[in-house]
Amino acid sequence: MDSASSGRRPAPRSAVRRQIDRFAAELVKFGAVGGAGLLVNLLVFNLVRNTTGLQVVRASVIATVVAIAFNYVGFRYFTYRDRDKGGRTKELTLFLLFSAVGLVIENGVLYAATYGFGWDSRLQSNIFKFVGIGVATLFRFWSYRTWVFRTLPAHESAAAAGAVDAGPRTEAVLDRPDPGRAERSTQRVG
Repeated sequence: MDSASSGRRPAPRSAVRRQIDRFAAELVKFGAVGGAGLLVNLLVFNLVRNTTGLQVVRASVIATVVAIAFNYVGFRYFTYRDRDKGGRTKELTLFLLFSAVGLVIENGVLYAATYGFGWDSRLQSNIFKFVGIGVATLFRFWSYRTWVFRTLPAHESAAAAGAVDAGPRTEAVLDRPDPGRAERSTQRVG
């Protein structure tokens, strides 16, 4: 029997639990956009590397730049669409700055593997490109959520969430007494 039919109220979720749920949802969305960006990055990298005479790291930088552009659109309009939209110039500037640091991290790993250790086969290049993306992704996740796509102040985010998410309003409705419930519970169902 569910809590509505037994007359018990569902336990309200704690603030910590809501934060964990929001963080988990953000992580999933970031991963979805990042995963698509990873595919774009690796596809462009291999396309450029196999169809041109460019060196490995140069091909990787081109692929990373294409993926950065792809990811910005995904992050702004999917992962962080509920975040502060004021100051787009500042947002884009910070995004490009932190993306450039990620580009250096990502391609620094590939550069070290290629020119430091001589690991330059196609398989090795893809492995170290992937490892570099992984290390840079940790930095990007932290920097994007902390500096680029800032959260709205609490009163603005509550208003935005109310327009999009019916969760809190549903809980509020459950907390209000239902004058007809007592009357219905005394009637026999025959």
